[in-house]
Parts: sequence; C-alpha cells; structure tokens
Amino acid sequence: MTSLDKPTSDTDQPHRTPQQDAEAKAVTEAALFEAFGGVRGMVETVLPGLLFVTIFTINKNLHFSAIAALAVSLLLVVVRLVRRDTVKHAFSGVFGVAFGVVFAMMTGNAKDFYLPGMVYTLGLALAYLVTTLAGVPLIGLILGPVFKENLSWRTRNPGRKKAYAKASYAWGLILLAKCAILFPLYWWADTTQLGWVLVALKIPPFLLAVYLTWVFLAKAPPPIDVFAEMEAEEEAEKARKAAAARGGDRAPEEARGYEG
Repeated sequence: MTSLDKPTSDTDQPHRTPQQDAEAKAVTEAALFEAFGGVRGMVETVLPGLLFVTIFTINKNLHFSAIAALAVSLLLVVVRLVRRDTVKHAFSGVFGVAFGVVFAMMTGNAKDFYLPGMVYTLGLALAYLVTTLAGVPLIGLILGPVFKENLSWRTRNPGRKKAYAKASYAWGLILLAKCAILFPLYWWADTTQLGWVLVALKIPPFLLAVYLTWVFLAKAPPPIDVFAEMEAEEEAEKARKAAAARGGDRAPEEARGYEG
C-alpha cells in the first residue's frame, strides 16, 4: 500500500491550533467562493429572472421579456470573456435562461419561462440526497477538485466524508423546501407572483446552503492534497532512479580497481 492509498482516521489528524482553525476557515471560504461564483455569480444568477419578471409585470409582453432576459445573460458572458474571467457560471445562466425562453415561446405561457429552472432545482435536490445515501455525496464530487483532494476523502479522510455528507443533505433538503414553495405557486399563482417569489428565493436558500457547507467543512479534517502527494512520489522515484544509475556507474570502476 502506497502513501497515496493509505487510509486515515479522525484520530490520525493532528490537533489544530486556533490560528490553524482560522486558516482552515479562510481556505474553505475561498474555495466555496471559487466553486459557487461568489457575489458576482449570484448577481448573474438573479439578474435575468429579475429582468424578465420586471418587464412582464409592466407590459405583459412575453416575447420582449424573454428576449431581454436572454440578452442580458449573453451580455454577462461577453463581459466575462472580455475580462478573461471564468465563464462557467455565466454560461450556465445563459443555458438556463435559453431553455426557459424556448419553453415559454413554445407553450405561449409566460410561467413556463421558470419551469425548466424549477425542474432542474428539483433534480439537483434529489441528486444531493441520492448520492449521499449512495456514499458519494455530490458536494464532495464538486469541491474535491477545488481542494485538490479529488476523491481521497472517500476512503482516506472519513471526517471530510462525514462533512460532505452533512453538507449534501443540507443542500438537498433546502432545495426541496424551495421546490415545495415554488411548484404549488406554478399551478395556483399568476406569472408575476411566481416570478417575484422565485427571485426572492434565489439568494437566501443558496446562502444558507453555502454557509452550512462552510460550517461543516471548516470543522472537518484538512483535505489531503493528492496532487502534492503525486508530485512527491514522482520526485522520490526520480531520486531512486538517479541513485540506482549512480550506483551502476560506480560498479564497473570498483570492479576494475579490484582487478588492479
């Protein structure tokens, strides 16, 4: 068993000082901001839907409202491209808005602009819960590469696996609660009522889920940097080969000296 495969337990983790705890919280906070887009990502998530419901509330024009929402989503992508920023959050927003626009245009029902996003939220909630029950919490799959630990937490870091499981359950239950509010409104409320409630529910549940994830992970054992371990293994292997080569070069010289 190599060092990369060696499992660890919660008791194997060294006791952390208050300064180390503060550093762990800061690292976790930075990783969560990177993974979920931070303040800018939240703005990009809310703005298209807010623009759609605002325009539709004023003039009840489905086509104009939908085109305006799609246009602002594309503009956000262009701004990121010009600034050479990460575009994954903006692109995901464009696809979400595009699906909503197409669906609403096909049915002629303005409420259907929100339906694809609602179905996606429901599917995501179920994914968080099902993957956690299966022993592979989705939040761990998302954040593992961000923390440079990949899937090492599954077998080598049980404390982090527990934290990822708690966080995934939190995400799943929070999103299910959100769906429990939105889907009845889809059937019973009008477009503007549904739209404003949906906009209002964009940020608070997200912030709650991110906060709980931060709490669980900040208290968990630190991640195992598998990339650093692999680099160390490669350097050690190079050193062994170099030592073996030097030993092989000296052998003929020693043999000649013995014969002389």
